[in-house]
Amino acid sequence: MKAEALFWQQCTQAVTDDGSIDAQRLMDLVIATYRVHESNYDEIERSVETLLRENHVLRGNVSALSQAFDGQKKLFEIILNNLPLGLCVFDADQRLTLSNIRFRQLFGLTQEDLTAGATITDLTVKMRDRENGKPGRRTGRHSSATARSSRLRRREWLMDDGRIIQSMVTILSDGSNISIHADITEDRRAAEHITYLAHHDPLTGLPNRIHFREQVDATLSERKPDEQIALVHLNLDRFKSINNTMGVSAGDKILQQVAERVRASAGSENTLARLGSDEFAILQTGKQQPWNVTALAEQIRLKLSEPFFHGEKQVELSVSMGIAIAPEDGEETDILLKNAGVALSHAKADGRKRERFFASEMEAQMQLRHALEADLRAAVENEEFELHYQPLYDLSQRRICGFEALIRWNHPVRGRVPPMDFIPLAEEVGLVVDIGRWVLRRACNDATLWPEGIKIAVNVSAIQFSSSDLTRDVSEALAAATLSPSRLELEITESVLMENLSEVLPILHALKERGIHISMDDFGTGYSSLSYLSSFPFDKIKIDKSFVNDIVDNKEAHAIMHAIILLGDALGMRVTVEGVETAEQLALLECEECDEIQGYHISPPRPAREVPHLLSLPPKNGGVTRLPKAKR
Repeated sequence: MKAEALFWQQCTQAVTDDGSIDAQRLMDLVIATYRVHESNYDEIERSVETLLRENHVLRGNVSALSQAFDGQKKLFEIILNNLPLGLCVFDADQRLTLSNIRFRQLFGLTQEDLTAGATITDLTVKMRDRENGKPGRRTGRHSSATARSSRLRRREWLMDDGRIIQSMVTILSDGSNISIHADITEDRRAAEHITYLAHHDPLTGLPNRIHFREQVDATLSERKPDEQIALVHLNLDRFKSINNTMGVSAGDKILQQVAERVRASAGSENTLARLGSDEFAILQTGKQQPWNVTALAEQIRLKLSEPFFHGEKQVELSVSMGIAIAPEDGEETDILLKNAGVALSHAKADGRKRERFFASEMEAQMQLRHALEADLRAAVENEEFELHYQPLYDLSQRRICGFEALIRWNHPVRGRVPPMDFIPLAEEVGLVVDIGRWVLRRACNDATLWPEGIKIAVNVSAIQFSSSDLTRDVSEALAAATLSPSRLELEITESVLMENLSEVLPILHALKERGIHISMDDFGTGYSSLSYLSSFPFDKIKIDKSFVNDIVDNKEAHAIMHAIILLGDALGMRVTVEGVETAEQLALLECEECDEIQGYHISPPRPAREVPHLLSLPPKNGGVTRLPKAKR
């Protein structure tokens, strides 16, 4: 109400009955009105103060929210631009609304290229300009894992710098889309490397067994009716001894050299693979079989016969090969591989260093061989062996001076198994170490029952040098039997030295220093017997029986025998002639002043229980009286 109206109202209320204005009444009304309005003014002031305070608080909250929003915005930008993935968002009109730095980096785009509102078409053109010219791989299939309201598309970009970018685009129901982009170059390379390792040998880089089988499968399936396919299975002979003597690292280096030589021989037109530690395989196609594969095998053998070197050490290798030809020997991968393996086993059983073509009868023979191997393993466990002893006869003293231990296998079903049937097998499958250890122990034990001057000769295989601690085995056998080392004579063939001369010589010297005698067996049958005589001071050389057969009637054979005996005498080595079977041969050797003889003319090998009887027999007389040689 306006002040004037209010005042007139108060004046009206202050009029008395006589029409005059009661001044006191009017004053009271004015004062009352003032007091009412004064109270309202106080309330208003309080309300204003409250509003001012709330406004201050509200302004503080708004400021805090603004700061928080700015912080969230900055955090979003930090996260967005530090994502390892590229990100871009397009609206329903296919215009850019959001992108990050990683997206720009992946595709080499500029800041100007990515202004808000840029069309997806323009950006796609610029991204394609940075590809290497090859079309990218695309997949437009809908993902079954996505909701019905969106679709998922994939694309790969092969960039001009070699990088592979994978894009995953989620198309939303309103037509907008969100794209995520990743550099998968390293992942793809890692996956390809894993795939490569799964199909290749890491040492040589050659295809492995898995990849080779795939190649054989594919080649057989594509074979033309008039086409032949040869599969060659190669195995390095006694390669395990190189690992045992020179170490696995040295063996690996030599395997790499082997792979290079075989690769050069096989050529790029054939498939070469490494199947195992010392096994390789070659797949050869063509019409001119078996001539082509025969020529290939010959070339490989020649290449591998050349010396290998590891530092200053020289290593000699040989190879055995089994060959199967499709379709004659099989039209399936498993059969062809098996038959090549069977042929390889026959090549090794026939003396190694050769190739064998598969023949149908080989499989039956292999089954027999496997059965023999199983029986041989059982024989080692059950000690089904026994030793027979053949006398060594001293011609000057005309008495038995020792015995050579010769193993015999008494099979409970097969009966007596000849050594030539099971010793090569034992060497091939590694049982010769256990058998050789048993022979050493039994021979030393038996020798303790003989007179003190009678020695015992034991043959030692090359594998015992490479696959066991021969020095320890000999020491333990002597200790267990309490036999003097001077009574033990170890016989080795030239093959022992050929395996690895530098590793074998220290072992021979250690044995000789203990007083053990070392003999070279089968002298004259190898290629380098004379050179080996100069490399180690043998106590004895044993002349192979092949030199004895014709010495009575053949002047050349007699002259060779005479020369070898003189050679042994000049080198200070005793000479033993094996295979003496007649009195005429004995008499001739007496004239040549040979030291010892061994053969059926003295006695065939006999069981241990007959040794005392052999020692009691009278001397053999060749009809020649001679003076004993001066001591060397």
